[in-house]
Amino acid sequence: MSVKLLKELSELNGVPGNEKQIKDFMKKELADYSDKISYDNIGSIICQKGTIGPRIMVAAHMDEIGFMVSKITKEGYLKVLPLGGWWSQVVLAQQVVITTDDLKEYRGVTGSKPPHVLTAEERKKIVELSDVFIDIGVKDKEAVEKLGIKIGDMVTPYIEFLELADKDYLLGKAWDDRIGVAVAIEAMKKLKKEKHDNALYAVGTVQEEVGCRGAQTASNFVKPDIGLAIDVTIADDIPAGDQDCKLGEGPALLIYDGGTVGHGELRRQIIKIAKKNKIKYQLSYLKSGSTDASKMHLSHSGCPSISIGIPSRYIHSHTSLIHKQDYLACIDLVVEIVKAFNQEIVDQITNN
Repeated sequence: MSVKLLKELSELNGVPGNEKQIKDFMKKELADYSDKISYDNIGSIICQKGTIGPRIMVAAHMDEIGFMVSKITKEGYLKVLPLGGWWSQVVLAQQVVITTDDLKEYRGVTGSKPPHVLTAEERKKIVELSDVFIDIGVKDKEAVEKLGIKIGDMVTPYIEFLELADKDYLLGKAWDDRIGVAVAIEAMKKLKKEKHDNALYAVGTVQEEVGCRGAQTASNFVKPDIGLAIDVTIADDIPAGDQDCKLGEGPALLIYDGGTVGHGELRRQIIKIAKKNKIKYQLSYLKSGSTDASKMHLSHSGCPSISIGIPSRYIHSHTSLIHKQDYLACIDLVVEIVKAFNQEIVDQITNN
């Protein structure tokens, strides 16, 4: 499999409320595979294939964690508001991209004090996000404004996509949740020539990182019978981890997250499909943090939903790490779910 799609998606920039680059990419990729492409009123994209049978919504959020310019100081530094769940300790001394309204991009770096000048008391403190600033290498506020940078502009992490020593290990920004967008795209492409009894909706949602907002509006639009939220989950196969969810062992079915108790019968049906097709999977949970399933399962009169998470190390930082085989297995799993489900199975899930 070519990693070109993954590289392109990872390197696009899109924070909550500013997902247009990803939406345009998804539209281009699925134009020839959809019967209809629609949008909710806050920017989610809904690619539909088929009109007969249960409505299966495969949702992935297009936004990444980032920042918004909130102030330009007289010295030419940028103050920012966080968009999404940042821990300040991973923010310092990192490269970022500021994108203007006319799509000009400027690189900058988040400022930090060298250890040489930190007091003993400062060394003990966690830096507050409100104290974070960006240095774009200009002398004053007037120089910033001449570049066209304004309050409200998008700020995103900067890192290049990389295949590591083992080329199945992929390093990049915004895997949360561009990898889910890639799964939705590739699954819909593979299903074009497959016979199934469902209406498929591949949905790119907006503003997940600030409250799963696009999932709510898009679900009200689609009115799905089954909801699959394709996202990342935390791989804890690091030295300080519990080793319960590992890279390379398949996508994880989340039994629980901060906004959803994964639907039990839906999970059991998916496990049957995974076993039948010899697709690796894991079971996992998130103690806090919600996915789009949190809004999907509450849409209309209720929609059995579950989060399928691709294990990822170091999420909610400038960079994260995934495994290509987990990505491929997740595509296969989504394809086999859509092929296997029909009205009888959906009724069994709903009535169980």
